[in-house]
Amino acid sequence: MKFHHIAALALVTVSGAYAQAQPSQGVSKDTITLGSIQDLSGPLAGFGKQVRLGMMLRVDEANEQGGVNGRKLDLKVEDSGYDPKKAVLAAQKLVNQDKIFMMIAHIGTAQNLAAMPVQFSKNVINFFPVTAAREMYEPFHKLKYSFAATYYDQIRLALPKLAKEKSAKKICTIYQDDEFGLEVERGGEAALKAMGMEYAEKTSFKRGATDFSSQVAKMKAAGCDFVVLGTIIRETIGTIGEARKTGFNPTFLGSSAAYTDLIHKLGGKPMDGLYATMTVQHPYLDESSQPIRFWANKYKTKFNEDPTVFSVYGYSAVDAFIRAAQKAGPNLTTDTFIKAMDTMVIPTDMFGSSEATFSPTKRLGSDLSRLSQIQDGKWKVVSDYVKP
Repeated sequence: MKFHHIAALALVTVSGAYAQAQPSQGVSKDTITLGSIQDLSGPLAGFGKQVRLGMMLRVDEANEQGGVNGRKLDLKVEDSGYDPKKAVLAAQKLVNQDKIFMMIAHIGTAQNLAAMPVQFSKNVINFFPVTAAREMYEPFHKLKYSFAATYYDQIRLALPKLAKEKSAKKICTIYQDDEFGLEVERGGEAALKAMGMEYAEKTSFKRGATDFSSQVAKMKAAGCDFVVLGTIIRETIGTIGEARKTGFNPTFLGSSAAYTDLIHKLGGKPMDGLYATMTVQHPYLDESSQPIRFWANKYKTKFNEDPTVFSVYGYSAVDAFIRAAQKAGPNLTTDTFIKAMDTMVIPTDMFGSSEATFSPTKRLGSDLSRLSQIQDGKWKVVSDYVKP
């Protein structure tokens, strides 16, 4: 009897040790398999493609240098078509069939929220999703890491500074009637409350709207001299274009959702003067900063396309992963990666992103953003990081 008891104890101890040493899925002797879900066929397909190419550039660079602690990176990308239901199927394939170690730079708020339960049930981290929603790090979950200052914080911190600079008296907002637009609207509301003000006029539109004349007329009638834009691309261009046509010229402030070269490419001259919050700089091929110019031209040579700010998001997400995986050492598991991330300081990079820090209780790298303005058909950085 005693013997059996000891043998059973020994067995428990051995299996306990075995459980600890068991590797995480997606990490073999010579490969780390990473997954990403992008919109490659839906309304954000342009962005999804750019995130993917940015990721590929950094993966190729790492593999040319021998990989991470001797392991090559293998990146698997699935298409969600920007549909949460398809995002779930894509996550199931990546997690259960491709057995990815980590999900990186998945695009879209609703899509991430739909895919996360699939990942978390298999202990797969959601790393640096391409969305500025608060749910990417709240409520706290040990498998969530986010890099993007939220739309809420972007507007909350930038609005007071710019409104003061412009001596704005009547601040209004136009926003998309969904979670994204509401986050921008709420960020503005919080800023105004702190300034002892409130919106002089609020107007919204349904996702997919193309006519903004009634909303613009409403804001013009209210005498707005400053407008917070809870808009993305088409709605930003539509609102500002309509305003200029009717001789209504307030200060326009958008979030990083409106920080794209498509605004001035598609909207032309009327877009000059628009401000937007941003976290990384648009990589123009003729950028005055030599490192950005070199990087942009390397990207262009490789993919025969101009890079964009979304290319940078993809590149930077993989770069941050590599830093943490290197720090985690040769014994790479979900746990060792989390341990490495939780003491991580990611320094500011050539694209000007602010320093990011993480801890066992802090899952958003930085809540800071800067202001950029379209001047002569190009985004120009016009402020430092706006501290609270």
